Amino acid sequence: MTGHENLWMRPERPARGPRPSFSRAALAQAAIRIADAEGLEAISMRRLAADLGAGTMSLYRYVTSKDEVFDLMVDTAVGGYLPEDRRPPDDWVEGLRLLAWQARRTMLRHPWLAPLAAGRPQAGPNSARLMETALGMLDGLGLSVDRMLTLVGAVFAYVNGYIQSELADSEALRRSGLTLAQRLAQHLSYIQSLIATGNYPMLERMTKEGGREYMGTDDRFAYGLDRLLDGIAAGLPPSGGSEGAASSR
Repeated sequence: MTGHENLWMRPERPARGPRPSFSRAALAQAAIRIADAEGLEAISMRRLAADLGAGTMSLYRYVTSKDEVFDLMVDTAVGGYLPEDRRPPDDWVEGLRLLAWQARRTMLRHPWLAPLAAGRPQAGPNSARLMETALGMLDGLGLSVDRMLTLVGAVFAYVNGYIQSELADSEALRRSGLTLAQRLAQHLSYIQSLIATGNYPMLERMTKEGGREYMGTDDRFAYGLDRLLDGIAAGLPPSGGSEGAASSR
């Protein structure tokens, strides 16, 4: 964020001056529409003003810079991570799994979100609700707040990293103009030449056995997420114990 003041600490409706003609929420939604259709590079204050039917300089009554527009976009989109009924599951595993899947779906709907969210602090109202919800799921498990924060961060780092890799692969394939099978065939001869040296037994096994158990992108995401949650569960203190017991494992 720009400066030292949180965007949401500033009143949306100034005490003096003309009444605002729209809201920060409308500004965020306009920016999201543009980014979804054309990418982040299409976002500019002039373009936003035109979309909203306003003068460019009038936008600075709501934000101080385009960077704050990005803050609004991220926080608005993060609202999609939260359970729709606002009542998370009682079980922490199911709760974190739900948040992870909601985040995945939201990031796939908004391809700009994962890289943009990864590079900035998230301190808006939806981000605060998300953190409150996620920490509440882990509360009572015998963990310190620092460790709860670390675990929540690990889950969302997994989601964000997976999505960025998935989207990058899709974009690279689109730019190549090839099908996935054609792209794999391009590299197969080189892989086979490595296997022929006898120094790559696992690559040889991969070419012979890979693909027998089909896993689509959702399947792979689910498998990795479940193993991450299994690892978190394995490191928790015994029921009724303290985190010191878990850290000694």
